[in-house]
Amino acid sequence: MTDNARQNDPLVTASEFFSRAQERLTFDVPAGLADSHVIPRHDDHADPAVVIALAAVRPIRPAAVLVPVIERNEPSVLFTQRTAHLADHPGQISFPGGKIESSDESPAAAALREAEEEIALCRRFAEPLGYLDIHMTPFGHRIVPVVARVRLGFALRLNRDEADDAFEVPLGFLMTPQNHKRETRDWNGLSLSLYVMQFGDRNIWGATAGILRNLYERLYRE
Repeated sequence: MTDNARQNDPLVTASEFFSRAQERLTFDVPAGLADSHVIPRHDDHADPAVVIALAAVRPIRPAAVLVPVIERNEPSVLFTQRTAHLADHPGQISFPGGKIESSDESPAAAALREAEEEIALCRRFAEPLGYLDIHMTPFGHRIVPVVARVRLGFALRLNRDEADDAFEVPLGFLMTPQNHKRETRDWNGLSLSLYVMQFGDRNIWGATAGILRNLYERLYRE
């Protein structure tokens, strides 16, 4: 992604972003994380039949991911690239996260734990700001995204059993709706619509891109 290609991306300042996050997000656990009778709110553009089918996938697999927004002059979002040998989504770009364990006090605690295990992001540098909406996947995951402010001074160490790489993308690029493309995939006879965000040679898609779109909708779409 060249500088010229990004000239039209609006400037997103750290102070504005974190102010909006604190005003608009809460730590109320979204309905439907573990209740099979509740269909979580999903992508506004999704086919209702697809949403119902996703909600019906069993077993339900509650999970949490950390959406780490780094407090730079031009804030950025930290991603990982999963190792190729993993059973779930090998090689894909994702957020640090995973299964919510019974020992986790909250989805935020699970996301912080997973970030420490995967990339050694010390939790004293990461301040959770609130939850986004649950994101459902065709594999039964019900993911609670935890938006967090990451202060400078952190250091990363990759757990090679989990991640092959960690990298940052400017928040302004990710919060520009013109960069949110859509693709469709066939799933169980239904047309599953997915967001895709292409940043240089990084293809951010699926649940990760859907979570970023939800972040945009919660904080920037009036």
